[in-house]
Amino acid sequence: MAKNNKKKPLGSSESAAPEVSNQIVNVPNAITALRLVISVAVFYFLANKLYTQALASFVIAASTDWIDGYWARKFNQVTKVGRVFDPIVDKIIICGTFVFLVAEPNSGIAAWVAVVVMGREMLVTALRSFIEQSGGDFSAQLSGKIKMLLQCVAVVASIVLLRHFKEFGDDKPAPAWLATAVPVSVWAAVAITIYSGLEYVIAAVRRFRT
Repeated sequence: MAKNNKKKPLGSSESAAPEVSNQIVNVPNAITALRLVISVAVFYFLANKLYTQALASFVIAASTDWIDGYWARKFNQVTKVGRVFDPIVDKIIICGTFVFLVAEPNSGIAAWVAVVVMGREMLVTALRSFIEQSGGDFSAQLSGKIKMLLQCVAVVASIVLLRHFKEFGDDKPAPAWLATAVPVSVWAAVAITIYSGLEYVIAAVRRFRT
């Protein structure tokens, strides 16, 4: 039997990756496209201070993030388009929402937080592009998935805080649990974002040296 010398994907312990097709239109890609449309709705609602609608739309977009990947793997519908399209849409949703929240005075999201989030995404995208063009596989690591989860938690907490101030006015302080949840979730998201970015950099450097 011929020996398989193909390198394993970064951050993956699986010995075989699913077959990747050239198909464009399928269920996973349709779900990803729907998430892109919903993300535009999120931005519209935030810009117009419709926080309840923004919150609902963001939760729908975030909660369906895993569905397309699960479907693609389960029914062998992994495509080249999907492998590029899905992470791009994820970045649009997260980075775009953070940018819009920065524009809100009471969001609890500082401008530098959005810079960290966007900087990490651009760095990982550049590394993935370089490695996959050279024939490698730069699959998502566990820390990247946890990063996405904590960023979503921070966004939800921020929008809930904005809803509070819109309903009760700036003069009424937020409940203690909410006033605590926002900075804690934001700092947790920042920490895992930085850690995840460094982990990808280290993994990429190791691959460059092999």
